[in-house]
Amino acid sequence: MSADLVAALAALPHGPEFRFVHALLSLDPGRSGTGQYRLPEDAVFLRGHFPGEPILPGVLLVEAVAQLGGVVAQSDPAVVPLAGLKLAGIRAAKIQGTARPGETVRLEATVSGRMGGLVQVTGSASVDGRPVLRCELTLAGDVV
Repeated sequence: MSADLVAALAALPHGPEFRFVHALLSLDPGRSGTGQYRLPEDAVFLRGHFPGEPILPGVLLVEAVAQLGGVVAQSDPAVVPLAGLKLAGIRAAKIQGTARPGETVRLEATVSGRMGGLVQVTGSASVDGRPVLRCELTLAGDVV
């Protein structure tokens, strides 16, 4: 994990065990970003989802986009970072495919609006150029 990504993820409330962004490919601070999550072959949560045919749960695809959206939002040099930024709303989420163990998920997130402690994010995920998720999210934190 790059030092830039480690610093960006430090602004989020998640512990390392629950991070679904492994690489930051591009970042336009406060506006948009692209990242990657490599789904480990031995991820514990895959054992039961689904035995014999494991796939990344759709809710974790959404969480990965939300985390990247948080990185983008918290990196805006013109805005004080929000304390405790968390996923607060999911709209228009469409799971279009699957990610399997060993595959790399490409994540994209764009901040489409801000108001006080709320951040609107549009995002997507793909595997090998194949779309697997599109969503609109709301992140919420405390203005400090």
